[in-house]
Amino acid sequence: MNNAPHTTLHPAIRECADAVAVLAGGIKDDQLQDRTPCEKYSVAELVDHLGATLQSSARAARKEAQPGGGATPAVSPQALADSASLAAAAWADPAAYDGTTEFGPGELPAVLAASITLQELALHGWDLARATGQPFGVSEETARVALGVVEQIAEQARSNGGYGQAVPVAEDAPAFQRALGVSGRNPGWNG
Repeated sequence: MNNAPHTTLHPAIRECADAVAVLAGGIKDDQLQDRTPCEKYSVAELVDHLGATLQSSARAARKEAQPGGGATPAVSPQALADSASLAAAAWADPAAYDGTTEFGPGELPAVLAASITLQELALHGWDLARATGQPFGVSEETARVALGVVEQIAEQARSNGGYGQAVPVAEDAPAFQRALGVSGRNPGWNG
């Protein structure tokens, strides 16, 4: 078994999940209808989206079947924090990165599911932090891993509407700012 994806991705997933869990605890009820840098989501909608994605991610890491269609219940900020922790714990198992798994629209390589989990945590964590006036900082190593993932999936994400057009960011800007720009986010977004 090749542990390289686990040893690279899992620490970054864990760091971002921990940051999202702390961030979720600081979301106030009066902020739930506020805009986020992710134009299609309010804070409450982004909490729902990220929480549901992380629940699905944890199932993907454990190689469990995803539930069928139907409405999913709204996710509270506390449930988002719990989902972030559960997803990070599920991806802690090196076997989670082996083979394929069911995630999102169908079956895909487990390493890609882990990569998608990381970019969801990193980018939407930043979105929520900016929208709620909280800090969201990650280590330079995690920022570099996130940048690599965002660059790897950018073309596909743009074609399916997940990313906007790239925002120019200086080549010597910190890795996380470059990841934001590649994903179509303005690192200077202030509402």
